[in-house]
Amino acid sequence: MPVDYTGTWVMVSNDNFEGYMVALGIGLATRKIANHLTQTKEIIQEGNHFKTKTLSTFRNYEVNYTVGEEFEEHTKGLDDRVVKTLVTWDGDKLICVQKGEKNNRGWKHWIEGDNLHLELTCEDQVCRQVFKKKN
Repeated sequence: MPVDYTGTWVMVSNDNFEGYMVALGIGLATRKIANHLTQTKEIIQEGNHFKTKTLSTFRNYEVNYTVGEEFEEHTKGLDDRVVKTLVTWDGDKLICVQKGEKNNRGWKHWIEGDNLHLELTCEDQVCRQVFKKKN
């Protein structure tokens, strides 16, 4: 059984979020606000089914998925697109591919110690975020 992602995770670092948002086509005003936020992730994992919430004082985003099952994701509140999303396991890493109008879009999640790592990609931009597990 892969690692358990369940928990509340608080952001401790956010590298190249600006570049990632530019690649997504997010406007200047929203980028300026979003760049100064600390996000919290709430994840509930039941086997291969995930319920995830990304929370901040500006916007919240929720997505639920089952690993290995492609679904239509509406990125409302992010870049407001519809993408075909597929999340798969690669060992203990979660790998997400999002097909839509942007190339090379997706993310990778993995846990090291009490840190949750998230690598977001879009076009040629990579954003690296680290979250610490809240007790």
